[in-house]
Amino acid sequence: MSGKRTPIVGGNWKCNGTLASMKTLILELNSASIPKNVECIVAPTNLHIPEAQDNLKNEYQLASQNCGLLGNGAHTGEVSAQMLKDYGVSWVILGHSERRTDNNESNELVGAKVKMALSQQLKVIACIGETLEQRKQGNDYLMGVLKKQITAIGDSVADWDRVVLAYEPIWAIGTGVTASSQQAQDVHVQIRAFVAETYGEEVASKLRIMYGGSVKAKNASELFAMPDIDGFLVGGSSLKGKEFPVIVQKCSGSIPSKL
Repeated sequence: MSGKRTPIVGGNWKCNGTLASMKTLILELNSASIPKNVECIVAPTNLHIPEAQDNLKNEYQLASQNCGLLGNGAHTGEVSAQMLKDYGVSWVILGHSERRTDNNESNELVGAKVKMALSQQLKVIACIGETLEQRKQGNDYLMGVLKKQITAIGDSVADWDRVVLAYEPIWAIGTGVTASSQQAQDVHVQIRAFVAETYGEEVASKLRIMYGGSVKAKNASELFAMPDIDGFLVGGSSLKGKEFPVIVQKCSGSIPSKL
């Protein structure tokens, strides 16, 4: 099917930063040119969202790195989707492998959080990915893992226009090891085919699928050249104010949609 998907790049700052380092990072990001045809999102800690909201230029949208499942109420330590919406945060990252591992978030919990976030009109970057051991079991096993993750997310989605999938092989996150461009493309095309089979070709054609896993300025062009990679979810390099905009710039231009 034909069509165009808008490139998208997200910067996940994770649990990093001091107020002073955030000020420096924001100054560097603001000094860079961000292409108007690339959707660019940054996800500070919730504590640093106000600093970013007050000082980042408008080319950058804001995301939270998580949201609570149960909404407002007696849920100590949580930040609800309603609060994020009220504060003007438009995106939330859900299902990141570090949340799944460190906080024991199941596929079902991630799906429920996606549903909650969408009910509050937030847009969602929903993460999926496999471990190295799962990859070693072969492609069928690997795709079985991803299909379960996708289904838990997809069955919670009423409006796919507000959902982006981020494929992040866990073995490549923060390790310096990147899936080759062809390895990433091979999985992306299978993800898109499964979405088409499960939720329809129109959804699959429009769906943006990001790649994440040790993305840097030096490998961004090669990865982005793959027809089913629509952008990146960037970790460590997003904390480098002079490198992250270069990654965004390398995603300038629309991508032909292919199934």
